[in-house]
Amino acid sequence: MSDVLIGVDIGGTEIVAGLVHDGERVGARRSCPTPRTGGRDIVERANGLVTGLLRESAEPVRAVGVGAPGTIDPVTGRVTSCTDTVPGWLGTEIAGPLSERAGVPVAVDNDVRAAAAAVALDERVREHGRVLYVSLGTGVGGALIVDGRVLRGRFGTHGEIAHLIAPEPGHLPCGCGRHDHLEAVAAGPAIAAAYAATSDGVPLTLHEVAAQLRDGEQHAAAVVERAGRLLGRTLSGLITALDFDAVVVAGGATALGAPLLDPLSEALDAESRPPDRRTPVLRPATPDAPVLGAALVAAHHLPGGCP
Repeated sequence: MSDVLIGVDIGGTEIVAGLVHDGERVGARRSCPTPRTGGRDIVERANGLVTGLLRESAEPVRAVGVGAPGTIDPVTGRVTSCTDTVPGWLGTEIAGPLSERAGVPVAVDNDVRAAAAAVALDERVREHGRVLYVSLGTGVGGALIVDGRVLRGRFGTHGEIAHLIAPEPGHLPCGCGRHDHLEAVAAGPAIAAAYAATSDGVPLTLHEVAAQLRDGEQHAAAVVERAGRLLGRTLSGLITALDFDAVVVAGGATALGAPLLDPLSEALDAESRPPDRRTPVLRPATPDAPVLGAALVAAHHLPGGCP
């Protein structure tokens, strides 16, 4: 019999939940779009996914772990700080309502740091002592991994890179409202907005921009190249100041592939110090890291759980 947990990743676009066996394998999974109608509806949708997996599991589920956007009170599982990337999210009670319905313990942590904890276990990542984890999705998030562990700070903002000042303004404001933050130039919706600004204002999703990119459309190529370059330039100061050995880039926007990641790597190496510094840019070994990381959150909070 395997040890079974449920990991739930609440993203700005989608909620994904999965049965996690022995902390390393995602079995059955369910997903749904993230409601834009407030925290209560988001938790209700997550409840529905968890309830379905509990019915589906052939073995007892010990606990549920949730990775959620914003700053999370680790004791109450409540959102204590966030931007408007997820409308109506501030103050949402996550752990209590989920635990009441599921009938098992529920633990909650920030979604990006939860995913980074799973990525930190990857052998390729463990080869590097100090790693910056970067998530490019509906928003921009980050985490700091040192010797295989995600660092934690007093205010729960360790690795929060969305509000770093970018060299050029973006076409879509950061979740906090400013156009000169990294999230305004490198998040998926920001890249799509930049494309719209160069193509007579025709709005496209990031998936549609990716399709244009694959078809060789020049506006798409230029927009994606700019996003990667600005991301690299913005992170280069952080790489230098905190002396990172590698960068892991994850999230939906990385589906753009080399047209985004190559300019990122080139700008990172061109502007980091010393001048001959070369910083590897890695991708997660598995797309399941957010769900696996959420399950790790649950494991950490169980008696005798992970250290």
